[in-house]
Amino acid sequence: MNPDTVTSAGWIERTQQLLDSWEHWFTTSLIARTSRELDAIRIADASFVVVAHGGETDPLLNFANRAALQLWEMPLQDFLGTPSRHTAEPVHRAERAQLLARTTRDGYIEDYSGIRIAASGRRFRIHQAVVWNVLDDDGSPAGQAATFSDWTMLEDASSS
Repeated sequence: MNPDTVTSAGWIERTQQLLDSWEHWFTTSLIARTSRELDAIRIADASFVVVAHGGETDPLLNFANRAALQLWEMPLQDFLGTPSRHTAEPVHRAERAQLLARTTRDGYIEDYSGIRIAASGRRFRIHQAVVWNVLDDDGSPAGQAATFSDWTMLEDASSS
């Protein structure tokens, strides 16, 4: 991830939407907030994963911190704009769709676990992910985000 990306106006704005939306749903902060630019840097460098997609019919990924990019084994320029359904294998996409529908309905969930796939084909199980609806500055839906710090790499396709 290019340091200039993290401090660009668009990236800082998206980071603020993610953080503000987290505070809307959980009435606490995901990180100790200081300034818009430092918040963006701290999320980019966090040891936990933060990813997000927009509100399109087939949502496109529009945010990933370094931990997410390492886990999905993708550079930022390839990750951004990818349909978020591609983070899961086809066999796990129905489960993923149910998760997103539940999040849309309830505003957030705090207990998601599921299998995802990296660009290399390596599979991993995420544990206890928190997924929340992202709101824009007017409070309108602007996609969904997820964070988690616990995952297990899986050996092969039979490890589900």
